[in-house]
Amino acid sequence: MPARERLLVVALDLFAEHGVSGTSPQMIADRLGVTKAAVHSEFPTMDDLALAVIAPALDRLGEVADEAESQRGHAARVESVLAGVVQLVVDYRKMAATLGFDPVVVRLVRAHPALRDLQRIRRLLGGFAPDPGSRVRMAVIAGGLMMAGADPAVAGLDNEDFHDHLLAAGRRILRG
Repeated sequence: MPARERLLVVALDLFAEHGVSGTSPQMIADRLGVTKAAVHSEFPTMDDLALAVIAPALDRLGEVADEAESQRGHAARVESVLAGVVQLVVDYRKMAATLGFDPVVVRLVRAHPALRDLQRIRRLLGGFAPDPGSRVRMAVIAGGLMMAGADPAVAGLDNEDFHDHLLAAGRRILRG
């Protein structure tokens, strides 16, 4: 595994244990067996490192929204968004569980261009002026999907079972 990739894996593990704010470059260096300067040369700030950890998931949000927007009809767009977001949660299960509610990550996402893609996804799920029931279902979907990745009760499920059950639950919630 390339050094940069190892650094990102170790950072995610430490973020899971201590949060982004509780993780230092020295902790990462110690776990990797390198100097703190080596960590800083790759990622000058912890924000840079946290962004690098979450970037793969953020980058996929645009793809999910683009794919859904290419579908004909509201039901097909909703299904496409739901399937895409569920796959993201499955693919980035540890990241969602670890970083979904970390204050540093929340701040970084709010300032990231991918926030527009998140807003596109919400519009695709609930329309442009959703009624209160739709807004509540979207909130349950968004929070529920993130929390499902973090819930120890489902940690033992393999990715295929987790995906299938998560998708089925999302469909039931969206039906209202």
